[in-house]
Amino acid sequence: MASHRFFAAVVAVGVVLAGASAVAVPANAAETALAASPRALSHFDDGSFETPKVNPGTFQYLTSGQSIGPWKVASGSVDLIGAGFWQAAEGDQSVDLNGQGPGTVSQTFTTVPGTTYTVTYSLAGNPGGVPLKTGRALVDGQNFQDFSFDITGKTAANMGYVTRQFTFVARGSSTTLAFASTTPNSAHGPVVDDVRVRACTPCPNCG
Repeated sequence: MASHRFFAAVVAVGVVLAGASAVAVPANAAETALAASPRALSHFDDGSFETPKVNPGTFQYLTSGQSIGPWKVASGSVDLIGAGFWQAAEGDQSVDLNGQGPGTVSQTFTTVPGTTYTVTYSLAGNPGGVPLKTGRALVDGQNFQDFSFDITGKTAANMGYVTRQFTFVARGSSTTLAFASTTPNSAHGPVVDDVRVRACTPCPNCG
């Protein structure tokens, strides 16, 4: 991701499809494999990607099979962005879902079958490369929300994060949440930070 060092001052108002807990669209085989994570955490954790700490002003390149705290790089490659490299939505760090190409991060955590959960996250884009960054949020390998972010007018100091939300109903005692880039042939992808998961029972505003 050498090209991360050459930001364009271009960029973005986020445009994202609103999510819903309706019938999920089947994912491809690689995404379906995300549901097979071997071990679930007792609760969702580190949604702002603060572990491990990256040297300030730098980033750490990670490939499939490596970990970002409780997160796993499930496919491709990603960059864990350190404090000061660009603006974070929460805390100090964030994740660019394109390392040398599109990647996926996932986390498996315990859930209560039949319970509705709300996922919120902050979305932006690497200020370099093509203006439109695209990706998707997946639950147990199924696509629950496509997202896109236009970086026009955005910079490293003003990333223009937007908040996105969707809900899902847990089908088992553990659930795998993943974020995957669909921005091809680029080291500049969508940026995700401040991921939160909460049980929603009862939840009159949970769609």
